[in-house]
Amino acid sequence: MRPLEPKTYFFKTGAAASLCALLAVLIAAVGTASAGKADALEAKLAQARSEAGSISSELQATTAELAGAEAEAAKAQAREEKLNTLLTEGRERAAELARQLQDTKHRLAVEKARLQRTREVLADRLVAIYESGTPDAAALVLEADDYQDLVARNDYLRAINEADSALAERVAEVRVAVHREVLRVADLEDEAVAYDEQLEAARAEIASVREAAEASAARLESLRASRESSLATLKGDIAEWVDEIQEARAAEAREASEAEAEEEVGRWLGGPYSIPTYIVMCESGGNYSALNPSSGAGGAYQILPSTWELYGGQGEPQNAPKAEQDRIAAEIWADSGSSAWVCG
Repeated sequence: MRPLEPKTYFFKTGAAASLCALLAVLIAAVGTASAGKADALEAKLAQARSEAGSISSELQATTAELAGAEAEAAKAQAREEKLNTLLTEGRERAAELARQLQDTKHRLAVEKARLQRTREVLADRLVAIYESGTPDAAALVLEADDYQDLVARNDYLRAINEADSALAERVAEVRVAVHREVLRVADLEDEAVAYDEQLEAARAEIASVREAAEASAARLESLRASRESSLATLKGDIAEWVDEIQEARAAEAREASEAEAEEEVGRWLGGPYSIPTYIVMCESGGNYSALNPSSGAGGAYQILPSTWELYGGQGEPQNAPKAEQDRIAAEIWADSGSSAWVCG
Protein backbone atom coordinates (compact mmCIF):
# COMPACT_ATOMS: atom_id res chain seq x y z
CA MET A 1 0.00 0.00 0.00
CA ARG A 2 1.03 3.64 -0.22
CA PRO A 3 2.87 5.52 2.58
CA LEU A 4 0.81 8.27 1.11
CA GLU A 5 2.74 7.39 -2.05
CA PRO A 6 4.54 4.07 -1.40
CA LYS A 7 5.90 1.74 -4.01
CA THR A 8 4.93 -1.67 -2.65
CA TYR A 9 4.01 -4.21 -5.23
CA PHE A 10 5.34 -7.45 -3.90
CA PHE A 11 4.26 -10.79 -5.33
CA LYS A 12 5.69 -13.98 -3.78
CA THR A 13 6.25 -16.96 -6.05
CA GLY A 14 4.46 -19.10 -3.47
CA ALA A 15 1.27 -17.18 -4.25
CA ALA A 16 1.00 -18.93 -7.60
CA ALA A 17 1.15 -22.35 -5.92
CA SER A 18 -1.42 -21.31 -3.30
CA LEU A 19 -3.62 -20.03 -6.09
CA CYS A 20 -3.48 -23.38 -7.84
CA ALA A 21 -4.45 -25.28 -4.69
CA LEU A 22 -7.31 -22.94 -3.89
CA LEU A 23 -8.63 -23.14 -7.42
CA ALA A 24 -8.67 -26.91 -7.05
CA VAL A 25 -10.85 -26.47 -3.94
CA LEU A 26 -13.22 -24.39 -6.03
CA ILE A 27 -13.49 -27.14 -8.64
CA ALA A 28 -14.54 -29.59 -5.94
CA ALA A 29 -16.99 -27.07 -4.46
CA VAL A 30 -18.87 -26.54 -7.70
CA GLY A 31 -19.30 -30.26 -8.23
CA THR A 32 -22.95 -29.97 -7.21
CA ALA A 33 -23.70 -28.02 -10.38
CA SER A 34 -24.72 -29.81 -13.53
CA ALA A 35 -22.09 -32.17 -14.93
CA GLY A 36 -21.71 -30.25 -18.19
CA LYS A 37 -21.49 -26.92 -16.41
CA ALA A 38 -18.96 -28.29 -13.93
CA ASP A 39 -16.80 -29.72 -16.71
CA ALA A 40 -16.83 -26.42 -18.57
CA LEU A 41 -16.04 -24.50 -15.38
CA GLU A 42 -13.21 -26.89 -14.54
CA ALA A 43 -11.66 -26.37 -17.99
CA LYS A 44 -11.93 -22.60 -17.69
CA LEU A 45 -10.49 -22.60 -14.20
CA ALA A 46 -7.58 -24.76 -15.34
CA GLN A 47 -6.83 -22.18 -18.02
CA ALA A 48 -7.27 -19.33 -15.52
CA ARG A 49 -4.91 -21.10 -13.12
CA SER A 50 -2.22 -21.19 -15.82
CA GLU A 51 -2.81 -17.55 -16.67
CA ALA A 52 -2.66 -16.55 -13.01
CA GLY A 53 0.73 -18.24 -12.69
CA SER A 54 1.99 -16.31 -15.73
CA ILE A 55 0.68 -13.04 -14.33
CA SER A 56 2.36 -13.77 -11.02
CA SER A 57 5.72 -14.25 -12.76
CA GLU A 58 5.23 -11.12 -14.83
CA LEU A 59 4.43 -9.02 -11.78
CA GLN A 60 7.47 -10.33 -9.92
CA ALA A 61 9.75 -9.56 -12.86
CA THR A 62 8.20 -6.13 -13.31
CA THR A 63 8.60 -5.35 -9.61
CA ALA A 64 12.31 -6.20 -9.67
CA GLU A 65 12.90 -4.17 -12.83
CA LEU A 66 10.95 -1.23 -11.45
CA ALA A 67 13.08 -1.22 -8.31
CA GLY A 68 16.24 -1.20 -10.42
CA ALA A 69 14.98 1.59 -12.68
CA GLU A 70 13.95 3.70 -9.70
CA ALA A 71 17.38 3.24 -8.12
CA GLU A 72 19.05 4.28 -11.38
CA ALA A 73 16.82 7.35 -11.69
CA ALA A 74 17.49 8.36 -8.06
CA LYS A 75 21.23 7.96 -8.55
CA ALA A 76 21.16 10.02 -11.74
CA GLN A 77 19.10 12.73 -10.05
CA ALA A 78 21.52 12.95 -7.10
CA ARG A 79 24.48 13.20 -9.47
CA GLU A 80 22.78 15.90 -11.53
CA GLU A 81 22.01 17.93 -8.40
CA LYS A 82 25.65 17.70 -7.34
CA LEU A 83 26.85 18.78 -10.78
CA ASN A 84 24.36 21.63 -10.86
CA THR A 85 25.79 22.88 -7.57
CA LEU A 86 29.32 22.64 -8.99
CA LEU A 87 28.24 24.45 -12.14
CA THR A 88 26.60 27.25 -10.15
CA GLU A 89 29.72 27.70 -8.03
CA GLY A 90 31.88 27.66 -11.15
CA ARG A 91 29.77 30.34 -12.81
CA GLU A 92 29.97 32.52 -9.73
CA ARG A 93 33.75 32.06 -9.62
CA ALA A 94 34.06 32.81 -13.33
CA ALA A 95 32.04 35.99 -12.88
CA GLU A 96 34.29 37.05 -9.99
CA LEU A 97 37.41 36.36 -12.07
CA ALA A 98 35.98 38.37 -14.95
CA ARG A 99 35.38 41.29 -12.58
CA GLN A 100 38.90 41.04 -11.15
CA LEU A 101 40.34 40.82 -14.63
CA GLN A 102 38.44 43.93 -15.69
CA ASP A 103 39.66 45.83 -12.60
CA THR A 104 43.22 44.74 -13.20
CA LYS A 105 43.11 45.75 -16.85
CA HIS A 106 41.82 49.17 -15.78
CA ARG A 107 44.66 49.57 -13.28
CA LEU A 108 47.12 48.47 -15.94
CA ALA A 109 45.80 51.11 -18.32
CA VAL A 110 46.20 53.76 -15.59
CA GLU A 111 49.78 52.66 -14.83
CA LYS A 112 50.68 52.64 -18.52
CA ALA A 113 49.34 56.17 -18.88
CA ARG A 114 51.39 57.28 -15.88
CA LEU A 115 54.47 55.59 -17.30
CA GLN A 116 53.94 57.38 -20.59
CA ARG A 117 53.63 60.75 -18.88
CA THR A 118 56.70 60.08 -16.76
CA ARG A 119 58.69 59.08 -19.82
CA GLU A 120 57.64 62.26 -21.55
CA VAL A 121 58.74 64.36 -18.55
CA LEU A 122 62.05 62.45 -18.41
CA ALA A 123 62.55 62.94 -22.14
CA ASP A 124 61.94 66.68 -21.83
CA ARG A 125 64.42 66.85 -18.97
CA LEU A 126 67.07 64.98 -20.92
CA VAL A 127 66.59 67.35 -23.87
CA ALA A 128 66.94 70.35 -21.54
CA ILE A 129 70.13 68.92 -20.03
CA TYR A 130 71.46 68.24 -23.49
CA GLU A 131 70.71 71.76 -24.68
CA SER A 132 71.86 73.70 -21.61
CA GLY A 133 74.37 71.31 -20.14
CA THR A 134 74.81 70.39 -16.50
CA PRO A 135 76.61 73.04 -14.39
CA ASP A 136 79.62 71.75 -12.49
CA ALA A 137 81.03 72.91 -9.12
CA ALA A 138 83.91 74.92 -10.63
CA ALA A 139 81.62 76.90 -12.88
CA LEU A 140 79.30 77.45 -9.96
CA VAL A 141 82.08 79.01 -7.83
CA LEU A 142 83.59 81.13 -10.61
CA GLU A 143 80.29 82.53 -11.77
CA ALA A 144 78.97 83.43 -8.29
CA ASP A 145 78.82 87.16 -7.57
CA ASP A 146 79.12 86.78 -3.85
CA TYR A 147 78.71 84.23 -1.07
CA GLN A 148 74.90 84.45 -1.01
CA ASP A 149 74.78 83.90 -4.78
CA LEU A 150 77.08 80.91 -4.36
CA VAL A 151 74.78 79.36 -1.73
CA ALA A 152 71.74 79.95 -3.93
CA ARG A 153 73.43 78.44 -6.97
CA ASN A 154 74.53 75.41 -4.89
CA ASP A 155 70.96 74.87 -3.60
CA TYR A 156 69.67 75.16 -7.15
CA LEU A 157 72.16 72.60 -8.40
CA ARG A 158 71.34 70.19 -5.58
CA ALA A 159 67.61 70.55 -6.27
CA ILE A 160 68.15 69.82 -9.96
CA ASN A 161 70.17 66.68 -9.15
CA GLU A 162 67.58 65.48 -6.63
CA ALA A 163 64.75 66.12 -9.10
CA ASP A 164 66.59 64.20 -11.81
CA SER A 165 67.21 61.28 -9.46
CA ALA A 166 63.57 61.26 -8.28
CA LEU A 167 62.36 61.35 -11.87
CA ALA A 168 64.54 58.39 -12.79
CA GLU A 169 63.39 56.46 -9.71
CA ARG A 170 59.77 57.22 -10.53
CA VAL A 171 60.22 55.87 -14.04
CA ALA A 172 61.72 52.69 -12.59
CA GLU A 173 58.89 52.32 -10.06
CA VAL A 174 56.21 52.78 -12.69
CA ARG A 175 57.93 50.23 -14.91
CA VAL A 176 57.89 47.71 -12.04
CA ALA A 177 54.21 48.43 -11.29
CA VAL A 178 53.27 48.00 -14.93
CA HIS A 179 55.21 44.73 -15.14
CA ARG A 180 53.51 43.47 -11.98
CA GLU A 181 50.05 44.32 -13.32
CA VAL A 182 50.88 42.66 -16.63
CA LEU A 183 51.79 39.45 -14.79
CA ARG A 184 48.63 39.66 -12.68
CA VAL A 185 46.47 40.06 -15.78
CA ALA A 186 48.14 37.02 -17.34
CA ASP A 187 47.54 34.94 -14.18
CA LEU A 188 43.88 35.97 -14.01
CA GLU A 189 43.39 35.18 -17.68
CA ASP A 190 44.94 31.73 -17.18
CA GLU A 191 42.73 31.11 -14.15
CA ALA A 192 39.64 32.25 -16.05
CA VAL A 193 40.48 29.91 -18.93
CA ALA A 194 40.95 26.99 -16.50
CA TYR A 195 37.56 27.68 -14.89
CA ASP A 196 35.92 27.94 -18.29
CA GLU A 197 37.31 24.51 -19.17
CA GLN A 198 36.00 23.09 -15.90
CA LEU A 199 32.57 24.59 -16.60
CA GLU A 200 32.49 23.09 -20.07
CA ALA A 201 33.41 19.69 -18.65
CA ALA A 202 30.67 20.01 -16.01
CA ARG A 203 28.13 21.01 -18.66
CA ALA A 204 29.03 18.00 -20.78
CA GLU A 205 28.79 15.67 -17.78
CA ILE A 206 25.41 17.10 -16.78
CA ALA A 207 24.15 16.54 -20.32
CA SER A 208 25.27 12.92 -20.11
CA VAL A 209 23.61 12.47 -16.70
CA ARG A 210 20.37 13.96 -17.99
CA GLU A 211 20.36 11.64 -20.96
CA ALA A 212 20.87 8.66 -18.66
CA ALA A 213 18.06 9.87 -16.36
CA GLU A 214 15.73 10.36 -19.31
CA ALA A 215 16.52 6.86 -20.56
CA SER A 216 15.80 5.45 -17.10
CA ALA A 217 12.54 7.41 -16.94
CA ALA A 218 11.47 6.07 -20.34
CA ARG A 219 12.33 2.54 -19.27
CA LEU A 220 10.43 3.04 -16.03
CA GLU A 221 7.39 4.26 -17.91
CA SER A 222 7.50 1.21 -20.13
CA LEU A 223 7.74 -1.07 -17.10
CA ARG A 224 4.82 0.67 -15.44
CA ALA A 225 2.75 0.18 -18.57
CA SER A 226 3.68 -3.50 -18.53
CA ARG A 227 2.67 -3.77 -14.88
CA GLU A 228 -0.63 -2.00 -15.49
CA SER A 229 -1.33 -4.38 -18.35
CA SER A 230 -0.66 -7.36 -16.07
CA LEU A 231 -2.89 -5.88 -13.40
CA ALA A 232 -5.68 -5.31 -15.94
CA THR A 233 -5.37 -8.94 -16.99
CA LEU A 234 -5.65 -10.07 -13.37
CA LYS A 235 -8.71 -7.89 -12.83
CA GLY A 236 -10.28 -9.34 -15.96
CA ASP A 237 -9.63 -12.90 -14.82
CA ILE A 238 -11.19 -12.24 -11.43
CA ALA A 239 -14.21 -10.66 -13.11
CA GLU A 240 -14.57 -13.77 -15.27
CA TRP A 241 -14.35 -15.98 -12.20
CA VAL A 242 -17.09 -13.93 -10.55
CA ASP A 243 -19.28 -14.43 -13.62
CA GLU A 244 -18.59 -18.17 -13.59
CA ILE A 245 -19.65 -18.39 -9.95
CA GLN A 246 -22.84 -16.52 -10.70
CA GLU A 247 -23.60 -18.87 -13.60
CA ALA A 248 -22.90 -21.96 -11.48
CA ARG A 249 -25.16 -20.67 -8.73
CA ALA A 250 -27.87 -19.89 -11.29
CA ALA A 251 -27.67 -23.48 -12.57
CA GLU A 252 -28.54 -24.59 -9.02
CA ALA A 253 -31.38 -22.04 -8.96
CA ARG A 254 -29.45 -19.72 -6.68
CA GLU A 255 -28.67 -16.19 -7.68
CA ALA A 256 -25.40 -14.87 -6.35
CA SER A 257 -24.64 -11.21 -5.95
CA GLU A 258 -21.39 -9.75 -7.16
CA ALA A 259 -20.30 -9.23 -3.57
CA GLU A 260 -20.89 -12.90 -2.76
CA ALA A 261 -18.99 -13.92 -5.88
CA GLU A 262 -16.12 -11.63 -4.93
CA GLU A 263 -16.04 -13.21 -1.46
CA GLU A 264 -16.09 -16.67 -3.03
CA VAL A 265 -13.14 -15.79 -5.26
CA GLY A 266 -11.39 -14.44 -2.21
CA ARG A 267 -11.85 -17.79 -0.48
CA TRP A 268 -10.32 -19.54 -3.51
CA LEU A 269 -7.31 -17.31 -3.15
CA GLY A 270 -6.76 -17.59 0.58
CA GLY A 271 -9.36 -15.08 1.83
CA PRO A 272 -11.87 -13.80 2.33
CA TYR A 273 -10.13 -10.40 2.36
CA SER A 274 -11.38 -7.08 3.67
CA ILE A 275 -10.49 -5.26 0.43
CA PRO A 276 -10.96 -6.31 -3.24
CA THR A 277 -9.22 -9.57 -4.02
CA TYR A 278 -7.37 -8.33 -7.11
CA ILE A 279 -5.56 -5.72 -4.99
CA VAL A 280 -4.40 -8.36 -2.52
CA MET A 281 -3.25 -10.60 -5.38
CA CYS A 282 -1.28 -7.78 -6.92
CA GLU A 283 0.23 -6.60 -3.64
CA SER A 284 1.25 -9.91 -2.06
CA GLY A 285 -0.37 -12.85 -3.86
CA GLY A 286 -2.47 -13.37 -0.73
CA ASN A 287 0.56 -14.19 1.40
CA TYR A 288 -0.08 -12.94 4.95
CA SER A 289 3.64 -13.34 5.75
CA ALA A 290 4.88 -11.40 2.70
CA LEU A 291 7.56 -8.73 3.31
CA ASN A 292 8.77 -6.11 0.83
CA PRO A 293 12.49 -5.67 1.70
CA SER A 294 12.60 -2.37 -0.20
CA SER A 295 9.79 -0.44 1.52
CA GLY A 296 9.32 -2.56 4.66
CA ALA A 297 5.63 -3.09 3.86
CA GLY A 298 4.34 -6.44 5.05
CA GLY A 299 1.44 -8.86 5.22
CA ALA A 300 -1.21 -9.76 2.68
CA TYR A 301 -2.16 -6.09 2.37
CA GLN A 302 1.43 -4.81 2.21
CA ILE A 303 0.89 -2.27 5.00
CA LEU A 304 3.78 0.05 5.88
CA PRO A 305 4.98 -0.20 9.51
CA SER A 306 4.16 3.48 10.13
CA THR A 307 0.59 3.02 8.84
CA TRP A 308 0.23 -0.23 10.79
CA GLU A 309 1.19 1.54 14.01
CA LEU A 310 -1.09 4.50 13.19
CA TYR A 311 -4.09 2.15 13.06
CA GLY A 312 -3.19 0.47 16.35
CA GLY A 313 -1.26 -2.52 15.03
CA GLN A 314 1.26 -4.24 17.31
CA GLY A 315 4.61 -5.59 16.12
CA GLU A 316 5.10 -6.03 12.37
CA PRO A 317 2.24 -6.50 9.86
CA GLN A 318 3.60 -9.73 8.36
CA ASN A 319 3.79 -11.34 11.81
CA ALA A 320 0.24 -10.43 12.86
CA PRO A 321 -2.69 -12.89 12.72
CA LYS A 322 -4.93 -12.86 9.68
CA ALA A 323 -7.81 -11.36 11.64
CA GLU A 324 -5.69 -8.42 12.79
CA GLN A 325 -4.41 -7.75 9.27
CA ASP A 326 -7.97 -7.95 7.91
CA ARG A 327 -9.25 -5.54 10.57
CA ILE A 328 -6.63 -2.86 9.95
CA ALA A 329 -6.89 -3.18 6.17
CA ALA A 330 -10.66 -2.68 6.47
CA GLU A 331 -10.12 0.52 8.46
CA ILE A 332 -7.64 1.82 5.91
CA TRP A 333 -10.09 0.99 3.12
CA ALA A 334 -12.87 2.81 4.96
CA ASP A 335 -10.66 5.92 5.29
CA SER A 336 -8.92 6.01 1.91
CA GLY A 337 -10.44 3.40 -0.40
CA SER A 338 -8.32 1.96 -3.21
CA SER A 339 -6.07 5.06 -3.34
CA ALA A 340 -4.12 3.71 -0.35
CA TRP A 341 -2.73 0.90 -2.53
CA VAL A 342 -0.55 1.11 -5.60
CA CYS A 343 -2.55 -1.71 -7.21
CA GLY A 344 -5.89 -0.05 -6.41
